[in-house]
Amino acid sequence: MKYVKKPLVLVGTVLALLGGAAHAEVDAETAKAIKARLKEGNPKATYGEVLESPMKGVYEVEVDGGNTLFVSEDGKHFIFGDLYQVEAGSLVNVSEQRRAGQRAKVMATQNLDDMIVFSPKGKKKAHIYVFTDVDCGYCRKLHNDVPELNKRGIEVRYLAFPRAGLNSVGYRKVATAWCADDPNKTLTALKNRENVPLKVCKDNPVAAQYQLGNDAIDVRGTPTIVMEDGTVVPGYLPPDTLVKALGI
Repeated sequence: MKYVKKPLVLVGTVLALLGGAAHAEVDAETAKAIKARLKEGNPKATYGEVLESPMKGVYEVEVDGGNTLFVSEDGKHFIFGDLYQVEAGSLVNVSEQRRAGQRAKVMATQNLDDMIVFSPKGKKKAHIYVFTDVDCGYCRKLHNDVPELNKRGIEVRYLAFPRAGLNSVGYRKVATAWCADDPNKTLTALKNRENVPLKVCKDNPVAAQYQLGNDAIDVRGTPTIVMEDGTVVPGYLPPDTLVKALGI
């Protein structure tokens, strides 16, 4: 199986929040002053567009393509961290909502042909993305659940994430699955600790998927499940819990 390298799509836009309302336009002079002040403090950072935040008089600026700063109007002070909205009986992490929206958008642009996909035989009700390694115990546990997930209408879309990096035996193992004539069968065999001859083809997508996991999804370990709405589950979930989380 030969792969053609495709450009990696990373997070590049900030989604509207709070009921779908768009951010109000920020005065050009205010935006210019805020960015100029931030650059004085750290000229090496890359600052995105200045947007109004849900808090009056506080602005949002994305820094280095991922984190968000909540900045005062004069740019002299900022808060680094998550913004929460207080609602009756609950607290809503507005920053995580935004990150989830970004992740969903990024994952929707990825080429399905570059993933190893286990699809239901019947009607598909939902899908999940799973960043996986072949040597982690909970990756194997989740893979053992794939037939049950398929039976319940959940399509499992695997992306490679060799935990030990791109110069490891783990990379060669997972790349072998992506390079195989039958990737699904080979991935299952590797997860079952069967003796599979390692064969890494050129232009396989493992390095790009590993970069995607690191840069856009912030994968900290495997398995990492990404739901359709961009919500991340860092670890294993049993089928009943996963089905409930997907709302099916």
